Amino acid sequence: MSSPHGSIPALVTPLDEDGRLLEDALRRVLDHVIDGGSHGVFVLGSSGEIYALSDAQKRRVVEVTVEHVAGRVPVYAGASEITTPDCIRTARMVQEVGGVDALSVLTPYFMTPTQGELVAHYTAIAGSTDLPVLLYNNPGRTHVTLEIETVLRLSRVEGIIGLKDSAGDLERLHRILAERPEGFCVLMGMDARILPALQAGADGAIASTGNIAPHVVAGIYDAVRDGDLDRAAALQEALIPLRALVDRATFPLVLKEGLRAAGVEAGTCAAPAREVDPALRAELQEVVTGLQAR
Repeated sequence: MSSPHGSIPALVTPLDEDGRLLEDALRRVLDHVIDGGSHGVFVLGSSGEIYALSDAQKRRVVEVTVEHVAGRVPVYAGASEITTPDCIRTARMVQEVGGVDALSVLTPYFMTPTQGELVAHYTAIAGSTDLPVLLYNNPGRTHVTLEIETVLRLSRVEGIIGLKDSAGDLERLHRILAERPEGFCVLMGMDARILPALQAGADGAIASTGNIAPHVVAGIYDAVRDGDLDRAAALQEALIPLRALVDRATFPLVLKEGLRAAGVEAGTCAAPAREVDPALRAELQEVVTGLQAR
C-alpha cells in the first residue's frame, strides 16, 4: 500500500428520514468524488455520522464502498468509537470486510483521557488489527488533544502510519513534519489550511468540503504537485466561502445540502439534525454553483 496522500474526502453517509442507509446514494457520492479527481475516499468519519450508525450499517457502508470503488482509488475507513474495546471491534469488522487500505481513529470523545491513556488506546488498537492506523486529532470537536510528543511517540508504534490533524495550528504541524520518522504521513484535516500544510510538507488532506467540490480540493493538491502555486492559492481562496457555511447548520447537514446543490442527492442526517434555514440553502447554492465553474 502506498502512503495516504492527496485529497481524500471525508464522505457523508446518505440516510433517509428514518435513518436507513441509502446505498444507491452512497454509490453516487462515491462516483462524484472520484470523478472529481479525489485521490482516495474516507468513510465512517464524523462527516459520515459514524456515531449515528448501527454496527450493521457501518459494515454495509464499508461493503458498498469497497465494492463500488472497485480499486479506482484507495479506501480508508474510520474506527472512531468512544472506548478502546469498541474501536477494536469496529477495526476488526473493517478488516474482516476487506479492501480497506487504512483506518482513521479519532481520539475518544465525551471523556478526556490523559496522554498516557491515549498512548495505550492507540497502541492497543494498532495491535488488534493488520490494517495500518492513522491517528486523528480534532480538539475543536473532542476537547482532547494529541500532544506533539504523544504523536511522535505513537509514530514509532508498529502499525501506526500517520496523522490526520484538524487542530489548524501550523506551528504544531511544522514541528511534527520536522520530527516525524520516515514514512509517517501527515494529512491536514482543516479545509482552510490545506495549501499552507502542503507547502510545509504535508502529504495531503482529508477534507469534508471534498464531498461537494472534489475537483477544487483535489486541484489544490494537484497544483502544488505541479508547481503551480498561483492556481493552488486561487483554489484555496475559492474554498473559503464554502467552508464558512459548513457550521451554519448542525454538522454535517450543510455537506448533504451542498451535495444536493451540486446535483448529487445524499439524503438527510440522523435526527435531530434536520433544520436548514432557506436563506442558507440559497447562499449555499450560489457558492456551489460558483465552485462548479472553477
